[in-house]
Amino acid sequence: MQKTFAKKPLWEVTQKLTAVAMGQAPAELVLRNIRLINVCTAEITEPTDIAVAEGRIAFIGRAEHCIGPDTRVIDGEGQYAAPGFLDGHIHIESSMLSAGEYGRAVIPHGTTGVYIDPHEICNVLGMDGIRAMIDDAARVPLKTMVTMPSCVPAVPGFEDTGAEITAREVAEAMNWPTVVGLGEMMNYPGILSGADNPHQEVAETLKAGATVTGHFPIPATEPELNGYVAAGIRCCHESTRAEDALAKARLGMYAQLREGSAWHDLHEVIHAVLDHTVDSRFFQLISDDTHPHTLMTQGHLDHIARRAVEEGLDPVTAIQMITINVAQCYHMDQDLGSLTPGKAADIVLMDDLPTLHVTRVFIDGDSVAENGAYTGPMGEYRYPAQATHSMHIKDAITPASFRLPSPGPTAKVHVMEIIPERVGTYHRIVELAAPQGLLESDVSQDVLKTAVFERHHETGKVGFGFTRGFHIQRGAMASTVAHDAHNLLVIGTNDEDMALAANTLIASGGGLCTVQDGKVLGHVPLPIAGLMSDRPLAEVAGLVDELTRSWEKIGCDIASPFMTMALIPLACLPELRLTDRGLVDCTCFRFLPLIAD
Repeated sequence: MQKTFAKKPLWEVTQKLTAVAMGQAPAELVLRNIRLINVCTAEITEPTDIAVAEGRIAFIGRAEHCIGPDTRVIDGEGQYAAPGFLDGHIHIESSMLSAGEYGRAVIPHGTTGVYIDPHEICNVLGMDGIRAMIDDAARVPLKTMVTMPSCVPAVPGFEDTGAEITAREVAEAMNWPTVVGLGEMMNYPGILSGADNPHQEVAETLKAGATVTGHFPIPATEPELNGYVAAGIRCCHESTRAEDALAKARLGMYAQLREGSAWHDLHEVIHAVLDHTVDSRFFQLISDDTHPHTLMTQGHLDHIARRAVEEGLDPVTAIQMITINVAQCYHMDQDLGSLTPGKAADIVLMDDLPTLHVTRVFIDGDSVAENGAYTGPMGEYRYPAQATHSMHIKDAITPASFRLPSPGPTAKVHVMEIIPERVGTYHRIVELAAPQGLLESDVSQDVLKTAVFERHHETGKVGFGFTRGFHIQRGAMASTVAHDAHNLLVIGTNDEDMALAANTLIASGGGLCTVQDGKVLGHVPLPIAGLMSDRPLAEVAGLVDELTRSWEKIGCDIASPFMTMALIPLACLPELRLTDRGLVDCTCFRFLPLIAD
């Protein structure tokens, strides 16, 4: 049976909707005098009206005959009306907000539905974490569609997580009412090599009639990309080059063009559409990860579509990429994605099209935001104790925990060099001096000592490496937002500050912090699974702003540094990564020693 994300399923209300359209019964709401953005035909109809009943659209046109004595009539005053915006791929955890607070933050920007991949909380708490997030999201009317995490751990055998997901768990989740697909299949090597579990996870999803979402970050040969798409994987958000996005769309895969807080891919990948005479139906605009400051100051999908328009995309095409294209990708266009009869009355009013300035938002015909303020309901939810007590470090962390013996007075080491505003790293080899027989950070070469401590099962495992690219001059930073296993990640110039940063997060239940000369300069506690705050958006954004300033104080000058830092342990991305088990060469998936031969 098709899952419904509307006030009532269509099959229950067909007679009522037809009666309203025919003028035989009054509408509950009529929006008059609006300019309708028709995403089905890529045109604007004006002036027109929208009549709503039972949370769905009953009529589009001149709606005088739908108005009864109790009908609520709103004059749109010539504003543009678009379908509710849909984010085809987002990790709510990366906003550092609880799911309910995230909904309250994005709805005023026109977002009425999101397709979430909760693999962050799943890596920490497993299926219980997903259930908790679903319950939290239900506090607000944002339509939260879940894609079941597929890769927990992200790269089996290379890291330790708090849980493991197999095809059995995927099959179970496909019966949950809010699950509509499989989360990003990062194990593309497993798909291409014919490994059993990833193909079984895909099979369970396809049997349920759900959508398999992808993660294919490499410039591929034709056999590789065809093989990945042939496995039933329907969309991918990992293109960073226009030619890769276009190659995916040409094979019938939805190319999801990403513009997150840290990953600014749109400037390049939008040229897959702009520079070619191609139909845009297989392209979406998505966020993937969104920082609290971005939500506060720029917005959500309205901001991303605005960015696309700034790059030269037609505004109506941009709106198609955050509405009907997304709904069709997930086989949900019967309910979502367009302002047409029978669809859910998720409506966004804007007073200017090029800037997509949102003035009012309706979900299922109910007004939930006006002039940038959320006006809908907000329920209560308390996460279980398991979720708020997730730091399980075996051994006490002291400065001695970070000491690394050197094989000689100098040593060549493998180094991860970050690429600001990109997800990849470069694998470098750098020679470090060790005058006291210990390997230390070398700020003159911008090389910082890095450690990842296992924090789920008290195993005592810790991996060591070196990172380049943050420009830190003195101090340390730590994070439990460390994709995807979310172990405790620490980077710094000296062992004492690294120990203080680590212990600050252990005491607060997880989060992000910076330290310099024995003093905590910035700290964002994230007590929900070490990933999310229990505080409102404005408060979290303020703490993050303070953290950002503290990064600048210790020398970092890149955008969203902690989001870039969070990818250092993600062993499914090239080229070199560090997990609690050690350095991983992510081009051939093998462990490397710290010392380079």
